[in-house]
Amino acid sequence: MPPAAPILLTPGPLTTSARTRQAMMLDWGSWDDSFNQLTASLCEQLLAIINAANTHHCVPIQGSGTFAVEAAIGTLVPRNGHVLVLINGAYGKRLAKICKVIGRRFSTFETAENQPTTAADVDRLLNADPRISHVALIHCETSTGILNPLSDIAAVIAQHGKRLIIDAMSSFGALPVDAQHVPFDALIAASGKCLEGVPGLGFVFARKESLANAQGNCHSLAMDLQDQYAYMSKTGQWRFTPPTHVVAALHEALLQYKEEGGLPARHKRYANNCQTLLNGMARLGLRSFLPEAIQAPIIVTFHAPKDPRYQFKTFYERVKAKGFILYPGKLTQVETFRVGCIGQVNTIDMHAAVKAIADVLREMEVLDI
Repeated sequence: MPPAAPILLTPGPLTTSARTRQAMMLDWGSWDDSFNQLTASLCEQLLAIINAANTHHCVPIQGSGTFAVEAAIGTLVPRNGHVLVLINGAYGKRLAKICKVIGRRFSTFETAENQPTTAADVDRLLNADPRISHVALIHCETSTGILNPLSDIAAVIAQHGKRLIIDAMSSFGALPVDAQHVPFDALIAASGKCLEGVPGLGFVFARKESLANAQGNCHSLAMDLQDQYAYMSKTGQWRFTPPTHVVAALHEALLQYKEEGGLPARHKRYANNCQTLLNGMARLGLRSFLPEAIQAPIIVTFHAPKDPRYQFKTFYERVKAKGFILYPGKLTQVETFRVGCIGQVNTIDMHAAVKAIADVLREMEVLDI
């Protein structure tokens, strides 16, 4: 990355360290023992983050996080299963679309984009429909930054004897989850988020018994996690060409994750980034979409200025010219933009980003500050 490259204040891809980028400079043989050891070490470290080594397998899969979500649904939900999809944003809707496309029966429960799903909602829905076999939840909905109450919902699902699939794409590695206290069949994440790797690798933590019983479930050869794990377990190799450079980059990013202090330190840095951002934007008169109580320290959605001189494309390009890439809003009812708090960034970067935003809005004659 050239020195003048902008900082990515997005939910992934995100700004990575020089060490992580440097790790991609070496070419790996995909069947070579050294690369197989790298993959095995990667899975071991990932399992440790959520205390899952005794109960779950880590199954990596080529592709973005959405590939891993589809693989988890297709592998772990039997063809006669029924998924209750909990929705309060775009990624819940995408999960429901996956169920539809791959032919899994599903129903949805949708709340407003600023309203978390509650355990009481789930309890009521499971009592009302005994056909439901699995519940799918987005832990942190990236379209707004909202945090759903995972532990409470997981407890209710377990009481009903149902199985939980967690999309933890934007939370894994920064928000605590303990597999021994939060019962789940699958937790899904990816390389290019809070672990600060590069995109291209998804992974699924699948309950050992559920994965063992999933043979023949999957709609797809490439997406079959049971077959992927069985082959890797037997040979140490990936079934099909692995993203070798992405694996190496994530392995290096995990070394830095441990050096930083693991999940508590990563969470603290992101929380400080988020608070710095919220405080600075509030001083500019820019309101966050979510109340602080349900705001995850991953990405923050802000109401766009109502001034007619504000146009997101112009705003985006001018902020980029000052060194920061933001994200457009993903809401349907109100105009917003999003600012990420994750990646190889700190509070100094967040202060600089707020200053860049303020300068651009003054130049656009949107703010008089």
